[in-house]
Amino acid sequence: MEKHYLQFLASGYDRGAVLEELMSEYGNDVWSFAYFLTKRRDAADDIAQEVFLAVYKRMYTFRGESSLKGWILTITRNKALNYLKGSFIRKVVLGTDWQKKKEMEPSSASAEQVALDRETSRHVWEQVMRLPLKHREVVVLAFHYELSMAEIAASLQVSEGTVKSRLHRAKRKMEALLKQSEKEGI
Repeated sequence: MEKHYLQFLASGYDRGAVLEELMSEYGNDVWSFAYFLTKRRDAADDIAQEVFLAVYKRMYTFRGESSLKGWILTITRNKALNYLKGSFIRKVVLGTDWQKKKEMEPSSASAEQVALDRETSRHVWEQVMRLPLKHREVVVLAFHYELSMAEIAASLQVSEGTVKSRLHRAKRKMEALLKQSEKEGI
């Protein structure tokens, strides 16, 4: 496909036919990689469309310095990371704000590392959701929203001592839940 594709970079060739061939050849790879990074089917669908629109627009800028597949997957990664950094996803998907912004920067971590970090975060948040409400809320307020003990106490209308006690118990329960899920191989 590489050499075959390069001969069609001359102006005047039907870019639509080339795009159709690229989508046929690399469409599954693009969708799978987008899904691997976002863990969302709807996002992978949207990202795949955006990738091939970008490929269509920038078709004549491909210089052959990397493989064609590598070029397309780089575009996919950039689109997926932009999606993950978007304000909508940060507000809607639990856990995205919880990670440090540096982890979401393309230059600070590989795509694999970002995906592994997201998977770990997802697993931790699943365990948080198993906690009783009174423990879950202090964990979310303390670690997700980074409120102080005084702010959490005011928010929950309880004493700071109660917040500290609940947070301590929540940490112990989280430790037990994580150990249990590790034993079970989850």
